[in-house]
Amino acid sequence: MVSQALMLDAEKGELLKEPARIGKIGISEAKAFAALKSHSEAERRRRERINAHLATLRGLVPCTEKMDKATLLAAVISQVKEHKKNALEACKGLLVPMDDDEVKVETYFDGTLHFKASICCDYRPELLSDLQNAIDALPLKMVSAEISTLGSRLKNEFVLTNRRNKNALDDAGAIQLLTNSIHQTLTSVLEKGSASPEYSPRTTLPNKRRRVTFFDSSSSSS
Repeated sequence: MVSQALMLDAEKGELLKEPARIGKIGISEAKAFAALKSHSEAERRRRERINAHLATLRGLVPCTEKMDKATLLAAVISQVKEHKKNALEACKGLLVPMDDDEVKVETYFDGTLHFKASICCDYRPELLSDLQNAIDALPLKMVSAEISTLGSRLKNEFVLTNRRNKNALDDAGAIQLLTNSIHQTLTSVLEKGSASPEYSPRTTLPNKRRRVTFFDSSSSSS
């Protein structure tokens, strides 16, 4: 029951009941309190989410104890950019061309002269054996071999060194001659596959990259 106060009517000289406004004021205050409590809960949950995100970010970079939020965000952004750069560097050379067959040969020095060769084409059952025979015919030693596959496409990468006369590779002309020889040898394997009537480009391989050693890197020199 809502209580009502009495008020004096000066003209009539009588006590009258004051309109019941207290109950309405109480309802408004209750609504305001409920709204304030709801806002407070929402703010608390928001801060908890922010703190959880910040904790996750702190786990991405070292030495974050004394970092404020702005410094932490800058450090994380820098870290993400660095990871992206490293990922792009790691992916260089791993792409398998889908449209064009290709042969590439380049040289690099790592204490010893190396030839890095690659051939990309559609897979066929005789491809690996043809490559082995072709590489064995070169006056070079196999250091490593890798295969990348994507659908029916296959990319073979080889690293080779001279196995006969190391001094011969001091001559730029001899180096170029070997580079051309490697390129021609792999091109002949490529052309053999294209000319084969039994070759079927529908043959597929698993979509994964793996390291293989199907060549004997310790082959004796001929």
